[in-house]
Amino acid sequence: MTNLRDVLIRPLITEKSNDGMQDNKYTFVVPLNATKISIRQAVESIFKVKVVDVNTIRVMGKIKRMGKHAGKRPDFKKAIVKVAPGQRIEFFEGV
Repeated sequence: MTNLRDVLIRPLITEKSNDGMQDNKYTFVVPLNATKISIRQAVESIFKVKVVDVNTIRVMGKIKRMGKHAGKRPDFKKAIVKVAPGQRIEFFEGV
């Protein structure tokens, strides 16, 4: 991954991720081949914050049916990024 903006696909806004924001934890959807180091570098350079910890989770896509046809949603990886105390990512605060 040459461009750091390609590492962060989109923010993940759920009730659980909103509760994590009070503990300075922010959740992003990232590519399956993204590493913790590349995620840390991307968040630090884009949002100008100090990253303390990065946790990643690989989420398997669900199988969905439409009548007799079955399909599968794509797999994705999400990253939970903890920033230093006193710092915030303003991108999430407006949501």
